Amino acid sequence: MNTSSSNAPRASSKSRAMTFPWIANTVSREPVRFRSIIATAAAIIMLLASCASPPYRTPPPSSPSPMPPAAAPATSAAGPRPGDTGALPEPMVQGKSRWVAVRWADLPGFDEDALFEAWNAWLKSCERPGPAFAPLCGEVRRLSIARAEDQRAWMVARLQPYRVETLQGGAEGLLTSYYEPVLKASRQPGSGYEVPLYRVPASLGSRKPWFSRHEIDTLPEARVALRGREIAWLADPIEAMSLHIQGSGRLNITEADGSQRVVRVAYAGSNEQPFRSVTQWLQDQGEGRMTAPWMESTKAWAARNPQRVQQMLWSNPRYTFFQEQPLSDLDAAFGPKGAQGVALTAGRSIAVDPGSIPYGTPVWLASRGSAAQLQKLVFAQDTGSAIVGAVRADYFAGTGAEAGELAARFNQPLRLWVLWPK
Repeated sequence: MNTSSSNAPRASSKSRAMTFPWIANTVSREPVRFRSIIATAAAIIMLLASCASPPYRTPPPSSPSPMPPAAAPATSAAGPRPGDTGALPEPMVQGKSRWVAVRWADLPGFDEDALFEAWNAWLKSCERPGPAFAPLCGEVRRLSIARAEDQRAWMVARLQPYRVETLQGGAEGLLTSYYEPVLKASRQPGSGYEVPLYRVPASLGSRKPWFSRHEIDTLPEARVALRGREIAWLADPIEAMSLHIQGSGRLNITEADGSQRVVRVAYAGSNEQPFRSVTQWLQDQGEGRMTAPWMESTKAWAARNPQRVQQMLWSNPRYTFFQEQPLSDLDAAFGPKGAQGVALTAGRSIAVDPGSIPYGTPVWLASRGSAAQLQKLVFAQDTGSAIVGAVRADYFAGTGAEAGELAARFNQPLRLWVLWPK
């Protein structure tokens, strides 16, 4: 969303030149914990980012190696599933992508996925369904407590899988990951909390792009425009930068009266300046390849070079503004709202390029790499300014430090199949 118009943070034409593992969207997008909580109807609060560019999520260090043969789709020796017969539809062009119809047997792992975990994300999508899927939502809700085999049979009867390709015919792309950070914050500055998080300034639309990160920190007119727009203060500028990149997060916040509470801050807009990779800047300074997660690596560099921290932060002119959202027990079970306008589900929501895959589309995802081996049903519910192209996705790992550690490891080959109504 990211956060999301997710502007995609989520979600990233991420620079291939980078050598640091890219920032994990903190949830530390925790080892994906799949929740089987059945969503209840909830009012949807659309993010302010409807007219703003999505958050930028940190680029991967390098191009992934090709998908291992075992992850490639293979037609089942048992033949097509019942109901999956007849002539296949013709290929069709969907914006930046080409969709090629396939048999359900071509989807790797289709018979093994725990669909009940994905159904929660489907119920969320049905809170704001697109026109193609709205007619199916009544059936989706009725099937939420059905057996997995009944859910599979319904999908075969009602949906047609299409392999997603580039317009040139390439079927393999890149999977990265993001998460929702959890950070300590204070409602008042002082006692070590000196890094503000801002709401959208009233003058944001008066100039495009708005002031850069360097100008926000140094120009009196920028400081005046942001006065009184503070939501909270963080203690660490690098953690603040991570939050800007992820596009949303949770704050364990100390209120003015000393009480503690947890709130969510969601992406509300940006200064529309270009994103510049801090990792790339560090590499250009001769830091070289680093294997630790982004935040750990960057904090270690800052500890060695305290006099250059501000210079490092100013190397990225892009700046994110937030909106505070309450966090009920039900909200806490899910991630922030993505670009579709629905709450993200850990391990079942992805950020995509909406010019290739429309929001709310169920997608079969296959990816194998050092972070995880995935063959599962997910939903296109978010985007990001760096998530560009036909076969490109950012996987929402969840909330907290563990999720962030998982997300930081993702940089692996990807194949996608959209599941479209017949």
